[in-house]
Amino acid sequence: MKSDVAYEKMADVESSKRESLLKLQKYSRCILILTLLAAVLLMMFSIQTLLIPSIFAKINPPIAHPCTDTCRLVLVESIPVGLEFNSSVGNPSVYQAWRSLLSEAQNSLDIASFYWTLTNEDTHTHEPTANQGEEIMQELVELSGKISVRIAVNTPQEGKPQRDIQLLINAGADVRDVNMRDLTTGVLHTKFWVVDKKHIYIGSANMDWRSLTQVKELGAVVYDCKCLAADLGKIFEAYWFLGESKTIPAPWPSQYATAFNKDTPMQLPINGTDSRVYLSSSPPSLCAEGRTPDLQAILSIIKDAQRFVYIAVMDYLPAVQFSFPKRYWADIDTELRRVAFERKIHVRLLISCWNNTSDDMFPFLRSLASVQDSKSNLDIQVKIFIVPSSPSQKEIPFARVNHNKYMVTDRVAYIGTSNWSGDYFVNTAGSALVVNQTSTSSAESTVREQLQAVFDRDWDSPYSTPLNHNSDLKQICEI
Repeated sequence: MKSDVAYEKMADVESSKRESLLKLQKYSRCILILTLLAAVLLMMFSIQTLLIPSIFAKINPPIAHPCTDTCRLVLVESIPVGLEFNSSVGNPSVYQAWRSLLSEAQNSLDIASFYWTLTNEDTHTHEPTANQGEEIMQELVELSGKISVRIAVNTPQEGKPQRDIQLLINAGADVRDVNMRDLTTGVLHTKFWVVDKKHIYIGSANMDWRSLTQVKELGAVVYDCKCLAADLGKIFEAYWFLGESKTIPAPWPSQYATAFNKDTPMQLPINGTDSRVYLSSSPPSLCAEGRTPDLQAILSIIKDAQRFVYIAVMDYLPAVQFSFPKRYWADIDTELRRVAFERKIHVRLLISCWNNTSDDMFPFLRSLASVQDSKSNLDIQVKIFIVPSSPSQKEIPFARVNHNKYMVTDRVAYIGTSNWSGDYFVNTAGSALVVNQTSTSSAESTVREQLQAVFDRDWDSPYSTPLNHNSDLKQICEI
């Protein structure tokens, strides 16, 4: 009996052990299942976190960054002496705009520039029309002793005049040469001013007396716009940094970054009209985080057009022309053909011709102009703009040309500083102002409408000649 009792006790113990083991196995399975469920839930949450913003981004496009400044934008032009339009369209002169900005300057003036010949030292003549440039130069010299004047200029080539720069340095201006040739194989081709960190000028005019009286120019002055001036100031600061650097940062430090670009533009009133605005820059290596490269700005504006794309530039060439050997570069050319063919967008190009025009342009321009068929509603037109010259005016070097660099569509105004060939987007420094005022209800004409009026005036003027496959370029260009 004792042995049976002992056995039963042992059996009870073994049974208890088995039950405990079974319970432990069940608990282990539960823990394993719960762990797997937790992992699955965590994975699903992670996927949801990644997907939801992109889904909402597709539903709701990026919101523009608001700016509380009440900005005033004025289109400005230089109309060469002797060039007269039978048109009511007219804008203040670049000369007037620069004098206005100089009178406004109280604390600081930053200028990004290609070269300086305001004093007519390069021609060694006493050309009377150089007086406006010389007046601007004198005011700059006087200002340099009173406020902070900083100038970022492309490193001058040997033999080029440097008297203007030396005068400014002697007066107290701080000048840095930006050696773009070593940095990118290009040049600093940008032309803009930032005044007191609240007013700006940007456009085609160089710091050259001819840009005021002998060359046709177009730009924009924006007054009382701290948001925009601060953003353009970041581009200037990048040039200023490169004036003392032998390399381009990659990436650029955060202080050069911007929140304003083609996807998230600045939202602010311009001339009383709600506007979406941003600044683009080239080449891409000079674009800090957030900055839209100039080429991408141009392509996006062309894609955005609903009815027409009008372009006025001095040079248009689908090539990298200053490299050896020259390379084909069709980014803009292809996009113009695509929107004309696929979306029936009307394209017009107003291109210049003068003594320094490359012959390489015209086969490509003729090719574009041939994309014309009324039955298919294909419409690309090209005209050549000639600034007339008297015998004495023809003697002035690097003058008498339409130097404009802008584009206007039915939705957007683009005012740049670059010619339209590959070099200016691949390795040369440039910048542009992009203004979208499509949601306007103001009775006042928009910047886009004003820019279109300038284009229409020039396009319909006697100085513009249609280009086609039979055109005699020598006769058109008078060379």
